[in-house]
Amino acid sequence: MDNRIPLMQSMQAKRSCLCVGLDVEFDALPAEVLGAEDPIFEFNRRIIDATLPFSIAYKLNTAFYECHGSAGWEALEKTVRYIGSSALSIADAKRGDIGNTAKAYAQTFFKQIQADAVTVSPYMGGDSLLPFLDYSSKWTIALGLTSNPGAEDIQMLALTEGKCVFEKTMELLSSLSGPEQLMFVVGATRPAELKKLKQKFPEYFFLIPGVGAQGGSLNEVLDAMGPNPKAIINASRSIIYAGKGSNFAEMAGHAAQQMQMEMEGYFQNS
Repeated sequence: MDNRIPLMQSMQAKRSCLCVGLDVEFDALPAEVLGAEDPIFEFNRRIIDATLPFSIAYKLNTAFYECHGSAGWEALEKTVRYIGSSALSIADAKRGDIGNTAKAYAQTFFKQIQADAVTVSPYMGGDSLLPFLDYSSKWTIALGLTSNPGAEDIQMLALTEGKCVFEKTMELLSSLSGPEQLMFVVGATRPAELKKLKQKFPEYFFLIPGVGAQGGSLNEVLDAMGPNPKAIINASRSIIYAGKGSNFAEMAGHAAQQMQMEMEGYFQNS
């Protein structure tokens, strides 16, 4: 199954590659939602309603839900169900393990949570991804080159053959799965490397975090990816916390629309 087709159709229809990161910190929730039965879900619901015309995906960093125990997991599940088929739902879990443990992680996010995609850490080797790849109708998104400064500690180490660890890792993973099911995470703060990786893996989609509050440049990312970018560009805090008052959702919608307007010029009629 080629999971790229519905994704590309959504991107062309909205002329957008925007992903809104629902990284919800309870202390940052506006007073408007605190009286709701489930304040986190209520916040997410309003953000989704306001940003859906401009966004093709939503990324939920599971740490912000797991830290609230069972209530957080419930909010996560409800949010994924609310997104439904209207956009791609990404469980940003960065799981990385092998054997039955990896199989259980895959079952958690693909069958229980019913997310469309999950992020995984490949640094235990290729077999850590195989249980996720068994779900052919889902996306497995492997960490490639991340946006944090610490990426230089391991990912950017040079090997004796001249390649960096992240390059060798991405080559290995691309031998396990094609671009119809596997994506890579590449940080927005590394546009030069992003451009090279796009040329090396032209058919693969990249999930690109780091635009906005983390300092990545949207225009540099779009220039690196070229026309009809095979990219899911994530922005979290700069959108969901664009407003803090009773009009927080409206402000988030405006912020999402502004990003979509910067993206639409990169889309050509297919």
